[in-house]
Amino acid sequence: MSAGSRVECDVVVVGAGLAGLTVASRLERAGCAVVVLEARGRVGGRVLNQELGDGLVVDVGGQFVGPTQRHVLGLAAELGVPTYPIFTDGLTVLEIGGRRHAYRKVPRLGPAQLADAGRAIVALERLARRVSVQAPWQAAGADAADSRTLADWARRNVRTRLGRFAIEAFSQGVLACEPGEVSLLHVLFYLRSAGGLRQLTETSGAAQQDRFAGGSQLIAIRLAERLGDRVRLGAPVTRIEQRSSGVTVHANDVVASGRRAVVAVPPALAGRICYDPPLPGDRDQLTQAAPMGSVIKCLAVYDKPFWRDAGYNGQATSDGLGATVTFDTGPPAGAPGVLLGFVTGARARRLAQADPAARRGEVLGSFGRYFGPDAQRPAEYVEHDWTADQWTRGCYGAHFPPGTWTQFGSALRRPSGLLHWAGTETATEWSGYMDGAVQSGERAADEVLTALNMR
Repeated sequence: MSAGSRVECDVVVVGAGLAGLTVASRLERAGCAVVVLEARGRVGGRVLNQELGDGLVVDVGGQFVGPTQRHVLGLAAELGVPTYPIFTDGLTVLEIGGRRHAYRKVPRLGPAQLADAGRAIVALERLARRVSVQAPWQAAGADAADSRTLADWARRNVRTRLGRFAIEAFSQGVLACEPGEVSLLHVLFYLRSAGGLRQLTETSGAAQQDRFAGGSQLIAIRLAERLGDRVRLGAPVTRIEQRSSGVTVHANDVVASGRRAVVAVPPALAGRICYDPPLPGDRDQLTQAAPMGSVIKCLAVYDKPFWRDAGYNGQATSDGLGATVTFDTGPPAGAPGVLLGFVTGARARRLAQADPAARRGEVLGSFGRYFGPDAQRPAEYVEHDWTADQWTRGCYGAHFPPGTWTQFGSALRRPSGLLHWAGTETATEWSGYMDGAVQSGERAADEVLTALNMR
């Protein structure tokens, strides 16, 4: 039993990320008494700002937003958090097999390789159109797609090095895992929930077009300010009890009782809470079968964005050591220069075990290969290993290995008694993104209001 103050309310929300705060805000506006219990000493979950002085704020968590992400954009507009486009004018770098290619639209590679990669993308998107985002497990061919990995599919459908690289870059860059770790059905669901591969991987008109002025965490901070003392920080939930009269949620120094509860944390973390009575078997096994992706986010700050002067846009993709994807995320107008590098999948797991100096050296070494030796000498360097973050244990979101969707997918959003589930993993639009987190919070709040006859 947790000791501490007791709180009575209508709904207890577990987690003060974008999903949990969206739930609480919508419920509070509808007249529900809510309390939000957050394990960290801050709000935001997987969105996190870091101030570097002189007014510069960088995102070490979720950052990018695109024009079709209407849920988070609508919320940000309501809260007065504007967006601005990232810098995209100039040459992009592709490094494959140790060779560096700089290009504007299409890299100068053999037509057979380009055609092979293009066919693979078209084939995946054609398969994705058959998948319902509400119930992927019910799609025609779902059992077959969920019985193999993306790597299995690629071995049968991709012939060239560039084609294989395209599949690997998608899996590592978007899902933060290796192609052999993720179900083909999950890939198809992900494509469908975002509107296609272009939406997931490109900048202009797509998911990486913009960022939030002041950092993405500002959305969570302003939501929490509205809720005031309804948000309790430093309160990791250890136990949730359900009785016919309601739920009791035990956390550090607080016991909160309500008519319903919403758990708005990733499945893997939800599975570490003790439930009385225990969760249904399929819901509990889902929490065991949905690992988080592996990401180390690295940012290097320079006095000026020298790569722009050299005709580059700061974007690179590579199959080599260090950061496999980079972006220019500095101010559009000029100084300072900020290069963002993602280390994902197996590389992230390897470098997470490395000495910090060696890790930094490898990341900056990759920046140097892409944009020249000046990239290896930043004025400041920051990184955040999300696999080591106690209350996240990985990013960007959970991915589903083979068998997960067809065996346990129906438990993803289904309430467990008086418990409801939120979080970007439960979203049907832009799952895995900030937009998905907000959409999931809206859906969970509507479920609760319906259950309480307060719609």
